[in-house]
Amino acid sequence: MKTNNTPQGIPRNVEAMLAVAGLIGFLPLLVIVATAIKITSPGPVLFRQRRVGVGGESFTLLKFRTMKFQQTGLLITAANDRRITWLGRTLRKMKLDELPELWNVARGDMSFVGPRPEVLALVNLENPLWQEILLVRPGITDPVTLKLRNEESLLAKVADKEAYYRDILQPYKMNGYVKFVRRKSWKSDVKIVCQTVKAVVLPQTAPLPTKEEISWSFAE
Repeated sequence: MKTNNTPQGIPRNVEAMLAVAGLIGFLPLLVIVATAIKITSPGPVLFRQRRVGVGGESFTLLKFRTMKFQQTGLLITAANDRRITWLGRTLRKMKLDELPELWNVARGDMSFVGPRPEVLALVNLENPLWQEILLVRPGITDPVTLKLRNEESLLAKVADKEAYYRDILQPYKMNGYVKFVRRKSWKSDVKIVCQTVKAVVLPQTAPLPTKEEISWSFAE
């Protein structure tokens, strides 16, 4: 699926080096979080799930496990999801559950900045929008994910969560992803990384969209 016109972000070799450096630098924190998960909840420390990557190829996403082990249910997660452990809620709020994705970046499955990877069941590879989105590696952060940090809270407000995600949230995200991919560059990637760090440290500085705003945007 890649072509000579494929958008370019931070060079792959630079990302790999930064990801490895991040894994080494965050090693004490990784050990602390892994130990806390092991002590407070039975089951594996890491959550593994197949996601769709660049060119439609699937890969195994790694995250710290934030849910009770062997829980089944919806493919999406709302803020009031009973499957989430008490420690998992803290990890998700602080985005610490995302740290193992540095390994995915080091391997080349993901980039620091790129559309968030979806599960296989929620991706239609025949859709032209998906084909354009999948020209680039999925990422840990991107402008849409940065803006939609309250996604789980929005899902908690609706009865049919899967329908709301498929009909409203996913199209909203896909339209945003396409706009991002079309103007992706290493400069924009660096800017988004800085904005993400600021939003995590000072969340009040980055306003969140309301359910009504997303619906109006989609209607337009």
